[in-house]
Amino acid sequence: MTETATAPLTGKALLAKVKELSNLPRRERAKQCGYYTVTKNNQVRVNLTDFYDALLSARGIPLSPEAPKDGRGREPTYRVSVHQNGQIVIGATYTKAMGLKPGDEFEIRLGYKHIHLIQLGESDKKLTSADLDVDDLDEEDLEDDED
Repeated sequence: MTETATAPLTGKALLAKVKELSNLPRRERAKQCGYYTVTKNNQVRVNLTDFYDALLSARGIPLSPEAPKDGRGREPTYRVSVHQNGQIVIGATYTKAMGLKPGDEFEIRLGYKHIHLIQLGESDKKLTSADLDVDDLDEEDLEDDED
């Protein structure tokens, strides 16, 4: 079993220590900042990956997005594909991020190679399917869709 000898530095303390130790090799810098473990055979193993991740995070560049709060599910990718049944599922991560609630309604407008989802307000919810006819789009909407 391995043990971490000291608590590794993070944030501004890590950046200051790395700058202070700039004359040392990278493995020694990582070790001095606490990014190492000692095995049961008393071997020291330097954790360069954790060290680099902590450095990037300290500079405001986290490599891995925050995990879901309950530890389940997939991370959002901002890409979807059409399922075999012809549906496209946006997913709860995005609807939560947008503050959408069950029952919220959208107008769907088809563009040349894209889809516009336009959230309807209370006054807009009276639209019928006839109101969504593509032929009724004004010329300005059609010019935008050709991009």
